[in-house]
Amino acid sequence: MSSSVRHNFDQALEELQKEILRMGSMVETAIAKAVESLAKQDVKLAQEVIEGDEAIDELEKIIDDRCMKLIATQQPIAGDLRKIGAGLKIIVDLERIADHAADIAKVTLRLANQPLIKPLIDIPKMAKLAQEEVRGVLDAYVRGDVELAKATCAKDDEIDRLYRLVFDELVEIMQKDPSTITQATYLLFVARYLERIGDHATNIGEGVIYLETGEREDLNR
Repeated sequence: MSSSVRHNFDQALEELQKEILRMGSMVETAIAKAVESLAKQDVKLAQEVIEGDEAIDELEKIIDDRCMKLIATQQPIAGDLRKIGAGLKIIVDLERIADHAADIAKVTLRLANQPLIKPLIDIPKMAKLAQEEVRGVLDAYVRGDVELAKATCAKDDEIDRLYRLVFDELVEIMQKDPSTITQATYLLFVARYLERIGDHATNIGEGVIYLETGEREDLNR
């Protein structure tokens, strides 16, 4: 690869990273808005999240096309190929995270006319941690920072702990008052979606570690 071709290729990789970060930022916003819409029972905000999911899906396709074109036209060497491959995996996890944010927004629509059976305390905490984990693993991807990826993915343990708390609390509420079962079940879904968002962010962290070291590490264990 000549120096000019290498320069162009490096620029293309940089643009690819910027697009992935842009997608990540959109996903972070979707998580925050989805949980806010639920806490405030804000139907308009929930609709924004659901409609925004289409824009995230579209961006995933654009990034996927860009990755494929780089592979097809530039004949990247092994390290470059790993970086593009990592990008392809990251956007899949980001798209799934966005889907879960939209799922939470759909719960808002279902519960819109009902007073919440309890104030939302741990669910917003889970959402904040999930946003931080998404932001951290993408930062680790851009920096090529394995230790940052590992440290950020440690947040997933706290998300899992909060999920268990929410689960136990909601089951107890349902047992005491069967009339809460429908709403409590939807809130359990929300907690589960946030727990899955943490798992997808951890997948991205594992991808960063593989990209930098060539070794696969299970951070979800």
